[in-house]
Amino acid sequence: MATGNHSSPTTPSLTIAPRRSWRMRAVLVLLVVAFAALATFWSAIRGYATTGASYGARVACSCRFVGGRELSDCRKDFEPGMELVTLSEDAEAKSVTARFALLFSQTATYRKGPGCVLEPWKQ
Repeated sequence: MATGNHSSPTTPSLTIAPRRSWRMRAVLVLLVVAFAALATFWSAIRGYATTGASYGARVACSCRFVGGRELSDCRKDFEPGMELVTLSEDAEAKSVTARFALLFSQTATYRKGPGCVLEPWKQ
């Protein structure tokens, strides 16, 4: 009995490979475009993030240590669009640190007389 060439059950995978290849190319193109956009606008993103964190620290510090309110209540004083700013406080140092999307942070410390003062920006 002669045996001929039989197609294996893996033959249909040849039709799936082009789809997978097309998807991989699309993902790669999207990643390259996203990286290029991020590199192009990084300076502006950094500026907005630093400003947002600074604003958040200053407003929350004043709310907490001048106004005497709870830190969780101080978010009411934020402008719309500041949802990515998170707050933490150091009660002993009388300071509030605001972080923008875990990338940029700024601290404001209460001082008798001038009130809440931002730490110098790190360039």
